[in-house]
Amino acid sequence: MERHGIGSYLIGFVLAVVLTVIPFWLVYTHALPPGRILLVIAGAAVLQILVHLHFFLHIDFTTPKENVVALVFTGVLLFLMVGGSFWIMIDLHQRMAI
Repeated sequence: MERHGIGSYLIGFVLAVVLTVIPFWLVYTHALPPGRILLVIAGAAVLQILVHLHFFLHIDFTTPKENVVALVFTGVLLFLMVGGSFWIMIDLHQRMAI
């Protein structure tokens, strides 16, 4: 199979759909306790990112060094933005609590 062929995109699409349907089904049916459902959602989200990077963007860790550095930089920026947002919201919640 060709690396960037239609088969690669179809495999990526099917994996993306499955990784989307599983968390929705778990939330809809309440099949697991809420804490476990959150873990499954987080795991599916990480796998979803990896599927998109590999099958749609054709990026893996054998790509040139610049691509890996760009991915790490993106990850650091996301961590700072999301972590900073949580930090601010938690601090505001503590300051506003009576």
